[in-house]
Amino acid sequence: MILSIYISFMAMAHLGSARYIMYLTGQHYVVPEPSLVSDISHVALAFMQSSIFNEAQPSVWPLFTTVSAVRSQFAKDTAILVAIGGWGDTEGFSKAAATEASRKLFAKNVKAMVDYTGADGVDIDWEYPGGNGEDYKTTPNSEKAWEIQAYPILLSDIRSALGPKKIISAAVPGLRRDMLAFTKETVPKINACLDFFNIMTYDLMNRRDNITKHHTGLQLSLSAVNAYVDNGVPPEKANLGFAFYTKWYKTDPHGGCDKEPIGCKTVLMEDPTTGADLGQAGAFSWHDQVPVELEKSFEKALGNSMYDIEQGGNYFWDAEENIWWSWDTPEAIDKKFPSIVKQIGLGGVFAWGLGEDAPNWTHLKALTAGVKTVSKSRVSNSVDYAMKGEL
Repeated sequence: MILSIYISFMAMAHLGSARYIMYLTGQHYVVPEPSLVSDISHVALAFMQSSIFNEAQPSVWPLFTTVSAVRSQFAKDTAILVAIGGWGDTEGFSKAAATEASRKLFAKNVKAMVDYTGADGVDIDWEYPGGNGEDYKTTPNSEKAWEIQAYPILLSDIRSALGPKKIISAAVPGLRRDMLAFTKETVPKINACLDFFNIMTYDLMNRRDNITKHHTGLQLSLSAVNAYVDNGVPPEKANLGFAFYTKWYKTDPHGGCDKEPIGCKTVLMEDPTTGADLGQAGAFSWHDQVPVELEKSFEKALGNSMYDIEQGGNYFWDAEENIWWSWDTPEAIDKKFPSIVKQIGLGGVFAWGLGEDAPNWTHLKALTAGVKTVSKSRVSNSVDYAMKGEL
């Protein structure tokens, strides 16, 4: 019986580990010492352009690094994925999804790339099927409605080409208004093709908004996750997203921010006709140099930020500069584990992105601590269950 309990323990311990994914970007290709990344289970290299996979016979697979080089920087059992697409890269996916022939070609080329690079799979980062992408003003959603049904078919063709052993994940929108392709009808079809969903629970305030909110807030993140679960995504296949960067937005001097900074008016942040960025909002990572014109305001934000207990988010409003700051502190990261990851039973977490947290790795350490807490809790519960079954 003791041997049986031990076997059950080992099996449950393996199953109890939370998925822990890091995007590694060409903009910030920095990897810390091995001890800080030893718990990471997957790394997604961002990005390879989608248009490459529509070529008849691609001869090169452009990426900022190689899969083999990245493997050497992480634990030996870390899965290395190639992320395809990214914000603004929609045309290649739309062309791929249009016909049976184009879908098959795209899928065939995905397999050729995976075979050539030695990757363990791909992350499909189409932002977004059905519309609301970067080009939503110039190419209205009505012209992309067909993509909603084509998206799961494209994923199915990629799954058929790669086979059951390779990993296929997808980065999916965190705002309900962008979840056009993730309905009760389509999610089961999408789920059949994917190993997991990376829910982008960041940039939840962006230049299309006109009031202040937390760009990676707890309640907004919870709402996003619930939307997918309600439409059929199994919680264990959903990953919660974390942002290793801060965002700022210009507020309206007469927008009521002096009375209530949360939910007050911003200035116009994008061109209403073209959707172009008007330069009234922005972001930078912890690895970036703070823009000179924002240094003073950001210094105040770091020293005087507050946590919104009601909505769950770290923020600061600069009354002198009329700037709203929104970012996650290590403490804000910690609060999301009991309230979202544990409460819903999510399969794991991910962050954009690893190098963005250099050189101090403060947010990486906080996220790792949270993942370990979840994994430990699941192993403990699994062992208790296994032992009760044996006794």
